[in-house]
Amino acid sequence: MAQAVFIQNPQSIYRDEPGRRYNFPQQYLGMVEETVGDWVVVYEGKRGAFGYVAVQKVVAVEPDPLRDGWHFAVFAPETLLQFETIVPRAGPGGELYERRLEGPDGRAYSGGLNTSAVRRLTPQEFASIVDAGLREIEGADAMPRAAEDDARALPGLAEEASVFGAAPLSPDRTKLLSSRSYRDQAFQRMVKRAYDSRCAISGLQLRNGGGRPEVQAAHIRPVKDKGPDIVSNGLALSGTLHWMFDRGLISVAEDHSILISHNKVPDDVAKRLIVPGQKLLLPKSRRDHPHPEYLRYHREEVFGQLG
Repeated sequence: MAQAVFIQNPQSIYRDEPGRRYNFPQQYLGMVEETVGDWVVVYEGKRGAFGYVAVQKVVAVEPDPLRDGWHFAVFAPETLLQFETIVPRAGPGGELYERRLEGPDGRAYSGGLNTSAVRRLTPQEFASIVDAGLREIEGADAMPRAAEDDARALPGLAEEASVFGAAPLSPDRTKLLSSRSYRDQAFQRMVKRAYDSRCAISGLQLRNGGGRPEVQAAHIRPVKDKGPDIVSNGLALSGTLHWMFDRGLISVAEDHSILISHNKVPDDVAKRLIVPGQKLLLPKSRRDHPHPEYLRYHREEVFGQLG
């Protein structure tokens, strides 16, 4: 097994499906096959965030049935973890994270290996990029509520709440990346920051006596159904609306209007809980907006299915 960087932009000219599979030509086949069973770092170029944005595990390599000499690296979708901070090519001291890209002046070459869509990473390079990407967001708005408190207050969530403690400390980053406790904490921080700690459905921005926001982060496609830990698979919701969303009592249409299971939610309750106009309040950044595919999954597989 080996770790690597995959260059993959949100809007690609190739047959990529970000978070699911990566399309690449024959010249990279041997290198990509080495990554099967291991983690890779996703890098977006100028058509994206222009930095390292996420990590994900590769589980298989398959031929592209529509194009000779091309293949797919298949990801485990539930392993996708978005970095809390987009990592630029160089660290604070100006040194490139991928040292083999450096020219004599310390800056990246304009060609050569720098143009490769797949690049091997040393364990040290991988660790440095992951450490920078998973650096915790600071500030009161970034801190998650205690999941044990949420579970006591709102029993019956479709997703079992994890207890938030200190992130596990381990020199093995692959163990950290697989830790449900750590992933839940990072997901909470990223979603709450994207939505400015405001409930996307009620519009309320409540804080407790300690100044902590009461809003929670809800997965749109649940973790148990292989939902990834990325902001576009999340919504910031108040505790009650989080419970209703997980139970399929409410959902979100393709045009971001709020869907209500009227046979289970009285009209007067909906009017009190949902923002006037019944439209989802979206993050400022488009890259943080809910992905249409995750919303579709919730409408078809969760909405109206529970109770």
